[in-house]
Amino acid sequence: MKPDRPLLASRREMLTMAARATAGVGIAAALARPASALAQGAGTDKTFTNSIGMAFVPIPAGTFLMGSPASDRQAQAFEKPQHRVTISRPFQIGKYEVTQAQWQAVLGESPYARDRSNPYYQLPGMAERITRPDHPATVSWNDAQEFIAALNRLEGGTRYRLPTEAEWEYAARAGTTTRYSFGDDERQLDRYAWYGGDFRTGGHHPVGTKQPNPWGLHDVHGNVWEWVADWYDPDYYARSPAVDPQGPQRGTHRVVRGGSWHATATSWRTAFRRDYAPDYRGISIGMRLVRTV
Repeated sequence: MKPDRPLLASRREMLTMAARATAGVGIAAALARPASALAQGAGTDKTFTNSIGMAFVPIPAGTFLMGSPASDRQAQAFEKPQHRVTISRPFQIGKYEVTQAQWQAVLGESPYARDRSNPYYQLPGMAERITRPDHPATVSWNDAQEFIAALNRLEGGTRYRLPTEAEWEYAARAGTTTRYSFGDDERQLDRYAWYGGDFRTGGHHPVGTKQPNPWGLHDVHGNVWEWVADWYDPDYYARSPAVDPQGPQRGTHRVVRGGSWHATATSWRTAFRRDYAPDYRGISIGMRLVRTV
């Protein structure tokens, strides 16, 4: 499949576009950052920005309740049992989902140069709506590993990776115990998430244009699903380690988190999880990276 826009002519242009894709949302987010972000040990004042403009928010070590309680009638069996998990080491996590400009800056191509696993990209107007530098890069889990390896080479080290499922939920919850990072009132979801769109007129949106969670992370609800490192097992929570769980040792599908922009995303609750094959490449699954410190 041919990309809808020509490849950038040089790495300098790639880096410039990547920076522009994040600069606007970064300023807006800084102005709107909740005070609780600093109070709980994470905030944009300590944000690390790498060579291609990816912003990473510091996340402190800590303990939280992962999954959904038995009392939550919306919760599915694979979100239970709720269990106490300790994240023993601080880390940094992407303030935004990885953008198409950042993907192109690292790999020299549009993510949409790669064939899709479903036909939705071919729908009238879809490519024009979603092939944009400040929108998320929607890729397979395998593609994400290629990007991470290339970014590590570019930055000189092995710091970048996908978050574990536990790290993702810990950062997305940001100290909350409610269904969403903003509370239990799903009527407020529109302030924090792109969700509920249709395939005829909808699509994902520029990162960082909705309100962040209490630790300053944008789009943890909606916009695009986010790959995490773990294999998927619906029964894993019953035997999950209490400290730094890494997920099952094997499987056939990987976990995605956060919900996406379209109406069939099922749920945008913080604890919700679902699975996709690691080679699945659609238009609603992207990624948010961790940077090890």
